[in-house]
Order: sequence, then C-alpha cells, then structure tokens
Amino acid sequence: MSEQNRLGVFKTYKLYVGGKFPRSESGRVYEVTDSKGAWLANAPQSSRKDARDAVVAARKAFGGWSGATAYNRGQVLYRVAEMLEGRKEQFVREVAASEGLSKSKAAAVVDAAIDRWVWYAGWTDKIGQISGGANPVAGPFFNLSTPEPTGVVAVLAPQKSSFLGLVSVIAPVIATGNTAVVIASADAPLPALSLGEVLATSDVPGGVVNILSGATAELAAPLAAHQDVNAIDLTGAGAELAKELEIAAADNLKRVLRPLPAEADGSDASTDWLAAPGTHRLTAFLETKTVWHPTGALGASGSSY
Repeated sequence: MSEQNRLGVFKTYKLYVGGKFPRSESGRVYEVTDSKGAWLANAPQSSRKDARDAVVAARKAFGGWSGATAYNRGQVLYRVAEMLEGRKEQFVREVAASEGLSKSKAAAVVDAAIDRWVWYAGWTDKIGQISGGANPVAGPFFNLSTPEPTGVVAVLAPQKSSFLGLVSVIAPVIATGNTAVVIASADAPLPALSLGEVLATSDVPGGVVNILSGATAELAAPLAAHQDVNAIDLTGAGAELAKELEIAAADNLKRVLRPLPAEADGSDASTDWLAAPGTHRLTAFLETKTVWHPTGALGASGSSY
C-alpha cells in the first residue's frame, strides 16, 4: 500500500490507575486542542468514581513504596528518566502542541523535565540528612528525629506547564515515599497521560502514581474531602478553588501545600518552572518522628557503648 493511501493510527489516551490503563468508568471523553484550536486527541474525562479508585490504588501501594529503601527509590526515579530520554521525541511533539511552543523550545522543556527527574532521584537518600538528626537532650538518652512520608497525596498539576511543571510536582512527592493521585492539566493533559505509559514500563510499582484527566474542580473536590487522602498540593487550583479545597481538606487535617503567589490565579504562566526547585516540595509532605532511647549505663570511664 502506498504511503499516501495509508490511514494513520490515532493514539488512544487512557487514564493511569493502579498500574493499568482504564477508560473513565463514565465512558466520557473530551476534545483536546492545540494553542490554535486544532484537534489533537480525545482525552478521558474522569469521574468522581475514577478519583476514588485512584485513592484505593495509591493506598494499596503506599506500604511497599514507603517501606522501600531511599536508595532503591532513587534508582527507580533514575530509571524513569532513562525511559523519558528514550521517548524524548514523542514528548517534544506533545509539549509543542499542548503549549504552543516551537520544537526547539519544547525540546528544552523536555530536557529540563528529564533532568529534574534525575535531580530528585539524587535527593531520595539525602533529604533525611537535612530534615532529621540527633537532638541534644539533658539525660542519658538518644533523641533522634527522622522524616517519614505523609501518605497518599492528591496533586493538582499546573495548568499551563503540561510537562515540566507536572514532573516538578510529582517527582518530589514519590521521591520521599508518598504515593500520588494526580489531576493533569485540564486543557493540556496529553503529556501527563503519556507519562503514565513511561511509569508503567519503568520500575515504579503500580499505584504509586495515578494520573487522571478531566475537569480539575470536579475531580479535586472529592479528593480534598476524601478521608483516606493525607495531603493535597493545590498548585493547579485557582485562588477561589484553592480556598474551597483547603476548607474541605481541614475535615481530616490534611497537610496542604498552597500555590505560590505566581500560581494563585491558576494560570501558573508566570511561574519559572525552569528555576532551581529547591527542597521545599521534598519536605512539604514529610512527617517527623522523634524517638527516645536510653544510652545504657554510664560507668566511671564514660558511656558503656
């Protein structure tokens, strides 16, 4: 068959929940267009049931992921970067179409996203050194503070930065041993849904990251009120929605990461996702456990240890 007579094979985008690729249980889809309004694909429009299923998957995966060594989590994150490197051309095309960027600018964004995975991979076994330590106490005791993951984190991804911003909010959550339920950018979900395919073929256990597409407000409301969600990142919420979600999150004392001032209008257009991220997102979803332990009998020559 000649090339001009060949029918193209359109990509079917699906959710990523529990390591699998379901369609929305509602059967709904919505059109995704580029910056000029041209049709790109149909994306699944997730329902509240999809959000609840994602929480169940994230909770199931939490024990194994949080119990893995920090070094092992770093290896897994680095493997994700390797897989992204191999599919760079695909993500360049999707980012360029989603964000209206030239191919060269989209390539720079994708390179930065891959580098960010590597950066967070390097922090997995180091964050404990700056957020924990031995505390001086008056008495024959060791007093040690160590960071532990918070649990299941709902993440509202940035609305405009469909890939670099997405990576910047997902990677620190899972690097520290949490599991995530991610609501992708409503208008530009395709890079996020493709990221699910990368995660599925890397070493990330199913359920550690769950990716939903659809209306941000519709999906965020049940997650903010969900009793089995331990924290929520409001980066992709506008100021009014963020306030509503924060009130809902107070019901079970969720840890809340508020959007930065540049992100507060929901556009995140002025947020410099290329800037060095720092460690604030790594520590945002960590709890501190402090343990007291007797040092043992002290003899005339000092400690018995």
